[in-house]
Amino acid sequence: MSQQGSVRKRKDGSVVGKAKEPVVTGITAHREPDLDALVKANMEIKAPGVEWNYRIAITLITILAFVTRFWGISHPNEVVFDEVHFGKFASYYLERTYFFDVHPPFGKLLFALMGWFVGYDGHFHFENIGDSYIDNKVPYVAFRAMPALMGALTVPVVFDIMWESGYTLPACILSACLVLFDNAHIGQTRLILLDATLVFAMACSLLCYIKFYKLRHEPFGRKWWKWLLLTGFALSCAISTKYVGVFAFVTIGSAVAIDLWDLLDVKRRQGTLSLPEFGQHFAARAVGLIIIPFFFYLFWFQVHFAILSRSGPGDDFMSPEFQETLSDNVMTANAVTIDYYDSIQIKHKETHGYLHSHPDKYPLRYDDGRVSSQGQQVTGYPYADANNHWQILPLQGGDEVAGRHVRNNEIVRLRHIVTDTMLLSHDVASPYYPTNQEFTTVSMEDALTDRFNDTLFEIRIENGKQGQEFKSLSGQFKLIHNPSKVAMWTHTTPLPDWAYKQQEINGNKNLGQSSNIWFVDEIPSIPKDSPRLAKQERKVKSLPFLQKWFELQRAMFYHNNALTSSHPYASEPFMWPFLLRGVSFWTQNDTKQQIYFLGNPIGWWLASSLLAVYAGILAADQLSLRRGVDALDERTRARLYNSTGFFFLAWTTHYLPFYLMGRQLFLHHYLPAHLASALVTGALLEFIFNVEPILDDATTKAQKKLTGLKKHLPARQKIVGQNLLPSWAALGVIMVVIIGGWYFFLPLTYGYPGLTVPQVNARKWLGYDLHFAK
Repeated sequence: MSQQGSVRKRKDGSVVGKAKEPVVTGITAHREPDLDALVKANMEIKAPGVEWNYRIAITLITILAFVTRFWGISHPNEVVFDEVHFGKFASYYLERTYFFDVHPPFGKLLFALMGWFVGYDGHFHFENIGDSYIDNKVPYVAFRAMPALMGALTVPVVFDIMWESGYTLPACILSACLVLFDNAHIGQTRLILLDATLVFAMACSLLCYIKFYKLRHEPFGRKWWKWLLLTGFALSCAISTKYVGVFAFVTIGSAVAIDLWDLLDVKRRQGTLSLPEFGQHFAARAVGLIIIPFFFYLFWFQVHFAILSRSGPGDDFMSPEFQETLSDNVMTANAVTIDYYDSIQIKHKETHGYLHSHPDKYPLRYDDGRVSSQGQQVTGYPYADANNHWQILPLQGGDEVAGRHVRNNEIVRLRHIVTDTMLLSHDVASPYYPTNQEFTTVSMEDALTDRFNDTLFEIRIENGKQGQEFKSLSGQFKLIHNPSKVAMWTHTTPLPDWAYKQQEINGNKNLGQSSNIWFVDEIPSIPKDSPRLAKQERKVKSLPFLQKWFELQRAMFYHNNALTSSHPYASEPFMWPFLLRGVSFWTQNDTKQQIYFLGNPIGWWLASSLLAVYAGILAADQLSLRRGVDALDERTRARLYNSTGFFFLAWTTHYLPFYLMGRQLFLHHYLPAHLASALVTGALLEFIFNVEPILDDATTKAQKKLTGLKKHLPARQKIVGQNLLPSWAALGVIMVVIIGGWYFFLPLTYGYPGLTVPQVNARKWLGYDLHFAK
């Protein structure tokens, strides 16, 4: 095979045909040797054998990808790590039971679809890590096959990204194999987890955009629209799987912004665009990459709502109005209208603490020196107790009020039954929050005289209508102190020993905060045989789709940002490129087997190092240009900044935003960025070992004449005639090391065989917290 035979060109041009006919090309009878050499090289590129080099390589790599992802996929036959969540959600879909999750539904719907394909009924709920799939008759291999399929297909997509970008065969193979032989990508795609779908969609978005960009000189054609819309669909799938998929939007959006900026240039080679023409380009991209993906995003939520029609564990996260759209909802079925003089138990929606009081007083001084009112303590208590009972009283008493329903926006008072005192808030700082008001109680004598106004509270039902009846369970409300306009609020930080470690209750000035919501859990004063407790037949209500969607979006964003608690295997973003720690997925004490989520250290360190090398190359090039030294030819520099720069952009947009997040983070969050770093690595292999600048004027002149035959030559044209042997040699060395690292850590990726203590310790390269090391 010739050296040029390793260079491939798409069948999208007719350069060779034109070169054969001087009449067509305008080339005179006088032939130039350099031009003839380039034309001949291009003719060799068109040879069928060259195309088969890439096709054979991608076929072999795809086969290896399926083997590495599906090999031993049935082990372990127990619930592993976050399979407790996503397997459970698939079961809920199949049972049509409403659940709540912080991730969008697309990836989970794929699991449910696979379960439906194999006839699974969703009876197993994946409650605990280590639960047996065999004993519970769960088709877990079918579930795991879905992410394994996505993971296997990701590898040839990476190869095709490099192929479509015009890179040499060694560069394509290296980028693909960095993902193919990566233990983290393998481990994450063999289990019932979402990241395989996310990474596959992200990779597809890069590939589709590259195909679209290559057609930029043939705008608004059928293929141009096809790849634009497919890019948008891939982006939609990414963000519909996990919200970090928005980083793919940032990547493509940044590239599109640069492209549009170039289209505005009046000096562009293809001619100046008029403003109406530019507007068409802008509108097409807005429709294909924003509007249509958004409608696909909405579509998956519509499917989500249509399937989950029954009441389930996700009810508590939603409003009463939302819950009324679900059949068999316990809350709405057991709701009872509250009358004045009823005794009620008030419960906080988020912390589930009851509004509670006892005779103990606040201390005279708090630890920070502030003085309290020394009033009776009002706290949050997690258990049912007589001290949680409060009688709801009207603003003014009288026989005509007894038995009347309490309604939305009415002013009420709450009497603590056990201590016969009235709930009150006043302008005294709470124990933990100097800006929030203290809640306490006062004697009935004071409550009816001097402190009357301070005991007045407004019942403000969430999304309630004027005059709406106040009900237990379904009547979620905010208790607003009427004079000062603060909302009763609590949190999970316990008070000191003087309050028995109970929750603090205080007045929150931020009325819009969702954590101000309470509901009446029970009405103890109603006799069990009272007709008020008789259940009436209830019809399932409906809500507009967008109203349900907006409510769910708010809840998802809120709870996603609230994932700030510590986790033993959480890690910081600076650890990921260097693979400083992994995550323990599963262990089995009897066999000493374990699954430890960890990348291939050799591959990760190589890719991370070359990211720094790439940044250094750009800095050195800019510095040399500043000093009047031009070390790169124009075509090489354009490729380094544009193509490789696009891959580097994908890495930065998928990695750097994590430094701004305050939620729990894990190593798997780096997988999309790692894929982008693999693309940069392949591109730099070609740059370092292949690219030779065009130095002689004759060759440059011939190149320009050949360019005149067809304006837009493929990027690989610049290396025609160059020796690929150094890059093949470098690839061989790198692959030996990468495959060695992959094989060495395989027992931790596949979960078998079990390792001895010395074998485990031999794999603790950076002090990884592996099990069975002693």
